[in-house]
Amino acid sequence: MTGATAASARLERRTSAIVALCRAGLDADALRSGVLSRLRTIVPVDAAFFATVDPMTLLFTSAVAEDPLGTATPLFLENEFGRPDVNKFTALARASHPVSSLDLATGGNRAASPRYREVMAPLGLGDELRAALMVGDHCWGVLCLHRQDSPTGFSTDELRLIDRLAPHLAEGLRQALGSAARGTRGPSPSADSPAPGIVVLDSDYTVVSMSPEAEQWLSDLPDDLWPGASGLPVPVHAVAARLTAAEQRSWDCAPPSAVRLRGRSGRWLSMHATRLQDPTGPRIGIVIQAVPPAELGSLLLSAQGLTQAQIRVAALILKGRSTHEIVAELHISGNTVQEHLTAIFDKVGVRSRRELVAAVLADNTHPS
Repeated sequence: MTGATAASARLERRTSAIVALCRAGLDADALRSGVLSRLRTIVPVDAAFFATVDPMTLLFTSAVAEDPLGTATPLFLENEFGRPDVNKFTALARASHPVSSLDLATGGNRAASPRYREVMAPLGLGDELRAALMVGDHCWGVLCLHRQDSPTGFSTDELRLIDRLAPHLAEGLRQALGSAARGTRGPSPSADSPAPGIVVLDSDYTVVSMSPEAEQWLSDLPDDLWPGASGLPVPVHAVAARLTAAEQRSWDCAPPSAVRLRGRSGRWLSMHATRLQDPTGPRIGIVIQAVPPAELGSLLLSAQGLTQAQIRVAALILKGRSTHEIVAELHISGNTVQEHLTAIFDKVGVRSRRELVAAVLADNTHPS
């Protein structure tokens, strides 16, 4: 075996090991840790950012930010959600190939990117490889790999490798959320959720005031969402920046300034940004509350791998619709409804409509 052939075989083995890891049913934290350690054996990486996202808004719900990235989290979020730049995750999620590098997007002129000038170069970082992790039309996470600042960036072969791995990484993250949805993670949290709370921010995202209920919700956020260099957790900063960007650009179809995520207790919470009128100046209100059951059901059904047609049928089941009513509302046959029901029950792991409602709504609004 020649040296080139041996190297190719070694690369294939290590790539296959990452794919196998994505199929191992790990939770998101274990999956990210395992993937990053194995990925470094085939792609040189000096720093990485690996996050799960709300598939509806692509706002981060949990994140791993390796040094020195964590120190620049506020600047990174401001760029990602508040300024035009290349390779935004929302743009990659719509692209035919959701993987690109900074050098590729700028034609090698990194300084054309505000993110490079203002965030990466001051940290000593150069080229950046980004991937939106897609399953069908849903994005379940994002990956960002960095190299130290030097003329050498990510190669075409490295881009192709990440493009090959991205669907497997996405499926692993989707399965992780699906497993959490079926109540397989950890002890049962209290069934009592706090009342809605509000955090008030000024124009530079400094906290002006916070209700006791908001403090209680925020105390449930995982530690990885509290970067040491910022007083705000990542989701709060992200929804505020998204609202500001939408207002400044007057977008008619801007993504919602909201995010849904699961706290350490197992409770699901949502954060929604809204503009507040205040005589002392512009303010942003971040409303934090329990995710409504119907909205949570849609998210968790997507996480189970249901098709859009199956999600539409399942959503009507969750509302108590009969087969006859589903036929009339969706303009499909009774046989098609039954085919969808069979697939839904199989993917969610239930045997009846009652069990489906319990699995998606009751068990996941207050997991057990």
